[in-house]
Amino acid sequence: MKADGADQYCILHEADLRDYLAGVPGLATTLGGAPSAWEITEVGDGNLNLVFIVKGAQGGIAVKQALPYVRLVGESWPLPLSRAHYEFLALSRQAELAPGLVPALLHHNDTLALTAMELLEPHIIMRKGLVAGVKYPRFVDDISTFMARTLFYTSDLALSAADKKEGIAAFAGNHALCKITEDLIFTDPYRIAEQNRWTAPYLDATAASLREDLDLHVAISRLKLKFMASPEALVHGDLHTGSIMVTETETRVIDPEFAFYGPMGFDVGAVIANLLMAYFASAGHERTPGERRAFEGWVLDTVEKVWSEFLRKFLDLWRAGAAGDGYPASLFAGDNGAARLEAERQAYMQRLFADTVGFAAAKIIRRIFGLAHNIDFELIEDPQRRAISEARAVRLARMMMVETGSFPSITDITGAARKLCDWQPDFAK
Repeated sequence: MKADGADQYCILHEADLRDYLAGVPGLATTLGGAPSAWEITEVGDGNLNLVFIVKGAQGGIAVKQALPYVRLVGESWPLPLSRAHYEFLALSRQAELAPGLVPALLHHNDTLALTAMELLEPHIIMRKGLVAGVKYPRFVDDISTFMARTLFYTSDLALSAADKKEGIAAFAGNHALCKITEDLIFTDPYRIAEQNRWTAPYLDATAASLREDLDLHVAISRLKLKFMASPEALVHGDLHTGSIMVTETETRVIDPEFAFYGPMGFDVGAVIANLLMAYFASAGHERTPGERRAFEGWVLDTVEKVWSEFLRKFLDLWRAGAAGDGYPASLFAGDNGAARLEAERQAYMQRLFADTVGFAAAKIIRRIFGLAHNIDFELIEDPQRRAISEARAVRLARMMMVETGSFPSITDITGAARKLCDWQPDFAK
């Protein structure tokens, strides 16, 4: 899958990319026709990379190239190209563990920090579909399968200690991407930071309160420590609805360049957080009051099912005869041992749920007060309406982070979200 033909890095523009792809026989065959006739379009709307769609007479591919800096900010924020290597490793492993739920890999070049993948059509970024009020009936089954299999099979529950440590070592160099998360999610929203922004002036008081809320500071610091010090499994690291491409019948998880061995709840919490933000933002996209009520009910139902299906599938994998060095079967022989192990499984998943609740809260607050925001909120044109939706989400997020024990089940979260849909912040009264 790796190719020769590049001995040093350079940013590929359209003509360069055309020449490069023409020199990779497998890709040239996939595209078909004369290279001069290939249609190349740069479509990257993310924060970090170039993304090209290339179409030829026979077919199409997607090509992603890492830039040596954060695209959203520019050259003043350098970033190592090695993130493309870790993304390739993660996609390869995810394809083994959750086949059919990530794009097929076609080619990778470490020197150019470039990966060519299956072109996903007619898939769209899930976040765009949620803004439009589209329901995705396959999503729960697909994303719960992806998370259960990728997290369980890279954990101590399924791996020997040696294999797990080798996995940790393989991704340990991705610390620059982890540092972005550590700053932008767990630190900057709670202090004065140059790149923070929010819907001013409506959320000015809320932003100030985040900087003074020591209960919140303790809670987010505990989550940050867990993120840094708990290599439970290979996590995607950025599993939001902008990293998921969907149709009504298919789901594909993309962009795992933040992958590393970390806490499982970070991935699960990211999915739940983004669904909750879609729920709170929905009213801001209405043309007439109440027209999206059915969609909003589907979103909260999806939140509940994402957790319940993940829980069921993860436990099924564990019960099926896990061979990892964690909880060795020889210590739990006989009926009494089996019963005790099952009780421990339930306790383990309850701890994982508490982590999920906290990380979900952190992801919500970051998207409203940090550097990179969600179009769920950003596309609400009226700033006051946008701020009302955001304030409701932040109110829930603070409760989830500081009062995590008050949310022992997923329905406690969705129930609180429903109650907040009519709550009006002071600036709206």
